[in-house]
Amino acid sequence: MLTTAYALLFYFATIVLVAGLAWRIYEYATVPAPLKIPTTPAPTTRRGVIFRMGREVVLFESLFKSNKWIWLFGWLFHVALAVVVLRHLRYFIEPVWSWVVFVQPFGVYAGFAMVVGLLGLWARRFLVPRVRYISAPSDHLMLALIVAIGLSGLAMKFVARTDIVAVKAFFLGLVRFDPQPLPADPALLVHLTLVALLMIIFPFSKLLHAPGVFFSPSRNQVDNPRERRHLAAWAARMDRQPGE
Repeated sequence: MLTTAYALLFYFATIVLVAGLAWRIYEYATVPAPLKIPTTPAPTTRRGVIFRMGREVVLFESLFKSNKWIWLFGWLFHVALAVVVLRHLRYFIEPVWSWVVFVQPFGVYAGFAMVVGLLGLWARRFLVPRVRYISAPSDHLMLALIVAIGLSGLAMKFVARTDIVAVKAFFLGLVRFDPQPLPADPALLVHLTLVALLMIIFPFSKLLHAPGVFFSPSRNQVDNPRERRHLAAWAARMDRQPGE
């Protein structure tokens, strides 16, 4: 019953995550941008926009210019999260790719860095007055959820070890639609429940800034209003003369 329950939970969570992300990305892609509003100084070519987006996604350039200590905790968390996610790929593939094997020892330290980064970001919601003023209960609950995921994952590594071979067999079984028995370790069940909850919540939360940054008109627009008229698709249709 436990294996069946968690198999159904993760199938449901995956469907919600994939379908929800697809729908929200479709919404972002189809929302018209009626104004030319790139944040200056902005690139004047499409290639420049690509490089700017790359710096924003990888280095958090605008946050670095705005606030150094928030940038430190934010960048630390996101980079550590990326390494942790890559480390977890070993549970879904067989044989394990060589570069995933290489990431494994770094993923352990990244787990600690992820929690430290999160606690720093959470602290700013209490210590920075203007951020505290606009922080909703959902912001704190989301941070608490991700911190709990990180801590429960570290607990399985250093406190209450679980049978990772059986865990991998379970997830490989999910991929192959042949679920295998899941260990009944409390720490593992807490960790998996929290991860599934995050997957379900993600498409409806503020965490959508992850894909949303690529659709921000202040970042993805070329600064060429003098050289080229900016016209949204819906405005272009209205701009046409009858019979055209």
